[in-house]
Amino acid sequence: MNNRRKFAALVGAGNTSPLVSSIGEIYLDRLRGIFAAARQTLAVIGLVALAVAALVFFRPALLDEIKELSPFATGSGAQIGADELAFAEMLELPQPKFTAASMSGDRSATQTVEQQRVTQWLSRRYHIAGTASTMLVGAAYESANEVKLDPLLVLAVMAIESRFNPFAESAVGAQGLMQVMSRIHHDKFEDHGGPNAALNPVANIQVGASILRQMIRHAGSVEGGLKLYVGAGNLETDGGYANKVLAEYAKLQAVAAGKRVPAFTPQQPAPQVNEALSEKAPAPNEEQEPA
Repeated sequence: MNNRRKFAALVGAGNTSPLVSSIGEIYLDRLRGIFAAARQTLAVIGLVALAVAALVFFRPALLDEIKELSPFATGSGAQIGADELAFAEMLELPQPKFTAASMSGDRSATQTVEQQRVTQWLSRRYHIAGTASTMLVGAAYESANEVKLDPLLVLAVMAIESRFNPFAESAVGAQGLMQVMSRIHHDKFEDHGGPNAALNPVANIQVGASILRQMIRHAGSVEGGLKLYVGAGNLETDGGYANKVLAEYAKLQAVAAGKRVPAFTPQQPAPQVNEALSEKAPAPNEEQEPA
């Protein structure tokens, strides 16, 4: 009762304001502390986000690695392997020889580090699905190695000729990834089932790589070989075709070496040099080879 009387006396005397203000200040101090801590937390989160963004910018492949480590990732190594097998079957590609390591997600079992870099870069640059990019790069490396040609040069030709569209076809009959004239090189498709195989990605790459190798050997230089490949052998200029291929080739060499090369740069549409020149100059064929 004594406490109640004292409190009543304080109320009656108008002395409650110091007590109320004291309590209010305590709570305000606590709120200020909470807001300060929140601001610091948000600042730290912002700095971390900027650091991650910068790291991903300088190392684009890191984003794919983060996705693979994520517990919310939708695809497992086995699923990736199954997707690649299905893709190969759909396009009549040779079935890749997956090992237990590759089926569990170890990409190095089927691709070298260089191929992985090239695959990822081309996938981003030309908006190719990862599975398709893996298969096409693998086919390019295998075909180029068979004819003793740099796979990166073959990929550069594919980029300029078709932008990696395996079903591309020009008005004059140049077909597939490397825009091979199947009616002229029909004999080279005999082992693949005939000229209709020109739209088979692997067959097209193998035949295109073989023709490119012949043209380079005939011309005595890569630049001259590219001029013959595009059908401009009898003309003064190839319309800039060789320069475009060699510029893409240089980028691929840098990517393969582990250098950072921007993928999203303005791209010129695939040149229609074949269409413009095919009526003026004979397309490359076997008779052009030196004796």
